[in-house]
Amino acid sequence: MLAHSEQNRNAADSDKEKLIGAWRLADLRAPGADGKVSSVAGLKGTLIYTRDGHMSVQVMYPESAAAVSNDYVLNGYEASFGSYYVDEAAHTVTHHVQGSITHGIVGKDLPRRYQLTDDGHLIIKSVRPDEHWSATWEHY
Repeated sequence: MLAHSEQNRNAADSDKEKLIGAWRLADLRAPGADGKVSSVAGLKGTLIYTRDGHMSVQVMYPESAAAVSNDYVLNGYEASFGSYYVDEAAHTVTHHVQGSITHGIVGKDLPRRYQLTDDGHLIIKSVRPDEHWSATWEHY
């Protein structure tokens, strides 16, 4: 019985277990037109990881950035869903995109480096060398 309770405690302490739940976007840092990385003002977003391995992310840009479009964003809105896998040794969470507002990422795996901070935040960054953004999330 002691070994079983220790396994439960270890599972509860796992990074995957800590990721589970709904997160509110606290900050997004991205390169501006000048190439300098800074906080993007006025964003609202939600990130959800479920215990059974599903994920969903939505980010709404302010009206002033409604024309923003890229691999992840269409007209100032980002939305995707699918499943996810956590590699605790590498500190990565990979989103397996099943649906997205931008069709170009559907069917793709998007590995992200994550950090769980001592103050309870989740910081996610792309592992791609050509992407220089980071998102900070906090539990609702």
